[in-house]
Amino acid sequence: MKKAFITGITGQDGSYLAELLLGKGYEVHGLIRRSSTFNTDRIDHLYRDYHDPDARIYLYYGDLSVSGQLTDLMSAIRPDEIYHLGAQSHVRVSFDMPEYTGDVTALGTLRILEAIRKTGIHAKFYQASSSEMYGSAPPPQNELTPFQPRSPYAAAKVYSYHMVKNYREAYGIFACNGILFNHESPRRGETFVTRKITRAATQIKLGLKDKLYLGNLEAKRDWGYAGDYVDAMWLMLQHDEPDDYVIATGKTHSVREFLEKVFQKLDLDYRNHVVIDPKYFRPTEVDILQGDASKAQEKLGWTSKVSFEQLIDMMIAADMELAKKEKTLRDAGYAHCEIR
Repeated sequence: MKKAFITGITGQDGSYLAELLLGKGYEVHGLIRRSSTFNTDRIDHLYRDYHDPDARIYLYYGDLSVSGQLTDLMSAIRPDEIYHLGAQSHVRVSFDMPEYTGDVTALGTLRILEAIRKTGIHAKFYQASSSEMYGSAPPPQNELTPFQPRSPYAAAKVYSYHMVKNYREAYGIFACNGILFNHESPRRGETFVTRKITRAATQIKLGLKDKLYLGNLEAKRDWGYAGDYVDAMWLMLQHDEPDDYVIATGKTHSVREFLEKVFQKLDLDYRNHVVIDPKYFRPTEVDILQGDASKAQEKLGWTSKVSFEQLIDMMIAADMELAKKEKTLRDAGYAHCEIR
């Protein structure tokens, strides 16, 4: 039985990846941050669905800023594969917390690479790189496009990217960078623009709220489905040689287009509900990201499966169920209860 270690296992990608690996018979170990509230909602169902003793999941409290603990975990677990998804991953927040973003998103990667080197484990390593690294570089962007980061988050990811290449070349570690373009799902965090839109639109449809506050509507992104993208992560570590790959759909849509489609599908006019708030604009914007995943298609056999329209339908359906539960509670007089 293969062992996998996932940082960021409670996030969107971590939960889909854990499902994928458990379904393939892996023993899965995950790092989670300690907080005053439980934050395992996205993976709680895995405890119920995977009682097979040959497919187990284990969680450990920890932090990417503590190198000694990471080394101890690597030594104790001795995983075959490590998927490093954990980070301070919100671009706008990185402008407000640049030092923290650098410590966790950049140096966190270095600490895990050092843990691999110091323990001598023969683990394959996946680094969650980001399309934000391309910043102002003209599209389409591929593995040869020079990085032009436009945020502390993007700069931290560029540092991680180069450290992965350095440790691969200097120490012979099987280490890959997956340069993933934007990928969404019903499990996307509610502060990210796509989920913020589907969440608010369904609430507006049911009369639970009236306004949605957004920033730049003209930014264009290459949006795919997170469930498809974790397949690519796994495929990278099954390949004979470590390498770096762009993972994307190759198609771009503006935030405005996403917004319009969501509201249209709910028979709403977004112009009656959306308020542009300057606080949601970035100090430096990234106008357009469009990935060229030809290399991943050729070498890994990977392609995106879920279309833009299907992704929107999926997210609306999930958030409508959530909004209906909220409405039921509100009508029963429990307006401040949190829906899980």
